Formats: sequence, structure tokens, C-alpha cells
Amino acid sequence: MYQYTDFDRQFVRARADQFRDQLKRNLAGQLGDDEFRPLRLQNGWYIQRHAPMLRVAVPYGELNSRQLRALAQIAREFDRSYAHFTTRQNVQYNWIPLPQAADVMDRLASVDMHGIQTSGNCIRNITSDALAGVAADEEIDPRPYCEILRQWSTLHPEFAFLPRKFKIAVSGAREDRAAIGWHDIGLKLVKNAAGEIGFRVQVGGGMGRTPIIGSVISEFVPWQQILVYIEAVVRVYNRYGRRDNAYKARIKILVKAEGQKFFDAVAAEFAAILAHDVDGDAQIVTQAEFDRVNACFVRPAGVVPRAEFDAAAAAAQTSAPKAYERWLQRNVHAHQVAGYRAVTLSVKRAGQAPGDATDVQMDLAADLADRYSCGELRVTHDQNLLLPWVAASDLPALYEAAKAAGYATPNIGLVTDMIACPGGDFCALANARSIPVAEELTARFDDLDEVFDIGEIDLHISGCINSCGHHHSGHIGILGVDKDGTEWYQLTLGGSDGSDHAPVAVPGKVIGPSFAASEVADAVEAILDTYRAQRLSGEKFIDAVHRLGIDPFKVAANAQRTATARAEA
Repeated sequence: MYQYTDFDRQFVRARADQFRDQLKRNLAGQLGDDEFRPLRLQNGWYIQRHAPMLRVAVPYGELNSRQLRALAQIAREFDRSYAHFTTRQNVQYNWIPLPQAADVMDRLASVDMHGIQTSGNCIRNITSDALAGVAADEEIDPRPYCEILRQWSTLHPEFAFLPRKFKIAVSGAREDRAAIGWHDIGLKLVKNAAGEIGFRVQVGGGMGRTPIIGSVISEFVPWQQILVYIEAVVRVYNRYGRRDNAYKARIKILVKAEGQKFFDAVAAEFAAILAHDVDGDAQIVTQAEFDRVNACFVRPAGVVPRAEFDAAAAAAQTSAPKAYERWLQRNVHAHQVAGYRAVTLSVKRAGQAPGDATDVQMDLAADLADRYSCGELRVTHDQNLLLPWVAASDLPALYEAAKAAGYATPNIGLVTDMIACPGGDFCALANARSIPVAEELTARFDDLDEVFDIGEIDLHISGCINSCGHHHSGHIGILGVDKDGTEWYQLTLGGSDGSDHAPVAVPGKVIGPSFAASEVADAVEAILDTYRAQRLSGEKFIDAVHRLGIDPFKVAANAQRTATARAEA
């Protein structure tokens, strides 16, 4: 993990002190709410439906156990004893009283954390593959490049007030587990014919009202020049992006409208920065700077190749051999170090919203990290936690400990491992609730035999068109919509994020008019029943959708429209 320097700590503590002064003046009536709003947003503080919401930055998803315990303590002392892990690898709290906000920022700073640029029209948290640095298919570790991008973009003076928020994702593996095509800028680490490292750059991806997959603007940018190149992209966007319409302000709209003209403008800006900007070449990353950052991402002490361990053969040593074998199949991942595995702790369980964890559960996850993963964890894109440094010989013991802590549900990548935003229960922007839909689907598919029979499927739920639940990229997507103050839900089929089970990122297709809230679970079940009835041997759901088209699934879903039919009548 990146290790904070004295400068980093002074920077974060100074920012916390600055926020305390701003908050004090706002609460005293000396700084109006309108003036305070951009200041709190720059530190991750929203005002949501019921209370303030804080979003804490977890750069490219990496946490240590000390930080996770601090997050648990904040939940216990300032919130309602839980927090929420997001699709952007961050952590959110929903009930912290605003007068206590400065105390929370101090607590975060004490463990090298903050909320800077987790909100506002700026470059947000840099995200990456949760398996970065350990994935068996990794070609280049993206973490040092993510950290360089984080330091460059934090409080960038030119990009503090962009037309809209701006998101960057980085991948260094053969499989795209970072959904880079769905980001404003997606970066794929590659090597050219000479073996030199660089980036394949996509630009203009995004969800929301207009789902678009990013276009390749450059097949190869040398890694030393990537900051200059991104500077050029964001400058062109900052100059020409629309500020008159929030729905058309994202870079995806500009790229779609201008096409090659946008690409040409970026190329011209890139050349101009290097040739004419005062100290323009200062943004070229030197080998010395890369080495300084990269030194933080060495393997933990003691992680060395070891003899392989037959974890499956140890099933008889566990309390539930069949469940353990399923856990090995779904939650345990190959590793680039012989004798090691990465293990996903499922944060999808009955009785809790997807991605939610209590203070006790977070403390238990920190304990598991200390005992089995060199004190390190990752927040995943799918709202789970991951232990990156697990010795294969420890898997039986880890399974028992994870089971006792409620983290061993063997459902990773299956229908109950769903993504869901907080929705209308918390978010002021939401049109409908996401959590009750997730709860009903979790209860509906509580039979693990059935869940395993359905197989791999991405089910994503958003409470509004802002798409925080990434419904566009779900094999099945659920979008909450409002009709005259009533919650309705639109279903989409065939979306994908670009990972191996559907390697081309595409938005799902809407299968018809919206469904009443009472019909959603029935419609999803009918869709999955249709798949099981018509699938070929070994065929995954997403492949069946591609082969059959959406019509058979649409017919099955529409047959569940009892409440809709009554409303229409």
C-alpha cells in the first residue's frame, strides 16, 4: 500500500483544520449555506434526504486494518453503527450530524484518510481492479500509476470546477475488472512492440441518461507522458463542455457530439503543453518519481512463493464441507504468487442492504485481514471486501472465521451478489427505493442450489437515472423511476461491464414499460426461469440473452404485470 509521507499527513490535517473553520463559521451564521455548499462538497459532505452523507475516499480500493477499524469506530460513535461500501471503492455514512463533521474529518486524518474530491465537479477517486498487484492474469500492476494520478489530480487548481464530475479507472490485467469503458477516462496498461509500457486510452464513457462506452482516443501513450495527456483531455473538456445543462455536461456528450474534432483538439493541446506551457514538461513522470511511489507496492514481508496446498482436499476439516467447496469455487481467486490466494468477503447477506456493514462486521473484517492477509483489504467494484494475501494453507481456517463473522456466503458473481445504490431510502436524487427490491430478490433466491444452477449473472439496481447502481452494465438491470409520486421500475437486459463473462462493454436494452414495485421480483424470476428452460448445456445467462435476443425474456416478464394491468385498466 502507499505509505503517507510527512507532507501527505500535514496536507490532510491542514485540510481537516480548514474544514473545521469553515464548518464553525457556517454553524455560527457567518458563512451562508450557499457559500458553504461547495466547500463541504469538496470534502465529501452531501445533504441527503434525511441527514448529511459523508463519502470517504479509498484510493483504488486499498485499505489497511487500522483504517477499517477507524471507519468502524466512526460508524459506532458518529453514525448509526454501519457504513456502506460503494461501486467506486469508497465508503459512505448516512447519519452523521453536520455539527460533528469536523471531528470525523480529524478522525479520518489520524489514519491517513479524508473525503477530498469524493464529491463536486472535479476528478473523483481513481478506481482500479480490486485484484491489482495479486491477480494471476495481471500484466502490469496499476497501483503505482493510480497513486501518481491521485496525487496529480488532488486539488488540481485548473480542474476544481469542471462542467461535471469526472471519473478515471485503470486496469493492468488481461481481464477488465475495473469497467474502464464506462468511465470518463479509461486507462489500460499495455506494452508496445518494443516492450515499452504505456496506456491505451478511452474517453467519453459514462452511464446516466445517455449510457455510452468510451471511445479509444489513443492506442499508446508512454507512461511517462500520461499526466500530460490526461491534462490535455481534461483541459479540452473544461473549455468546451456544456455548463448550461447538467444532463449534457459530462464529457461523453462532448465526445459524442464532436467526435474527431475532440480528438484533434486533445492532440493539439497535448503538443502545446509540451512545447509552450511554462514548465509543461514538469508533468512528465520521471523514473525516480515512479520508483519512489512504486516502492510502496512491494509484496508484504513474508509473502514468498511456497508449495501449493490442496485446499479442496481439506474440505473434510471444515464444519460444512459442501458450503466450503462452494466458497472455494466462488469466493477464492487465483494468485500470482505460488501458494497464495485472494479471497472475497461477501458483503451481500440477508437482512442488510448490498454493501452495508456494521461496525462489528468491519472490526471482524479487520481482524481477518490481520490474521490472514498481512493487514490489507480491498473494497471491490461489486461492493464487497477482498483479502489479497491469503496463504492457501490458511483457507480452511479462514473459511471458518469468515463464516463466523458472516462473510462466507458463497455467492460471488451470482444473482444474490447484486450491486445496489442506497436509493430513495437515503438519496435525495432517487426516484425509487433500491434496498427493498434487493431485499426481496435476496429472499426470493435464498436457495444456494438454485443460485448455483442459475450461474454467473450481474444484477444491478439503481434508484434513479444517475446510475449509481450501474444498472446499465447489469446482465439484468433495474432502474427506479417516478410516475406521479409512485415507485416504478424499468428492466434492462444484456448489459455488461467488460469483464470476461461478457468481454464487450455494452448498455442493456429496456424490455418494455415500467413494472410496479410489487412486480419486479416476479419479473426477474420469470426472466431467469425462461433462461433455465431455454439454455444450452453450459450456457451462461448473458450468452443465452445474446443468442435468443430479449423477446422471450420480455414476454415472460410482461406476463407478471398484474398490478400494471390493473393500473392501466
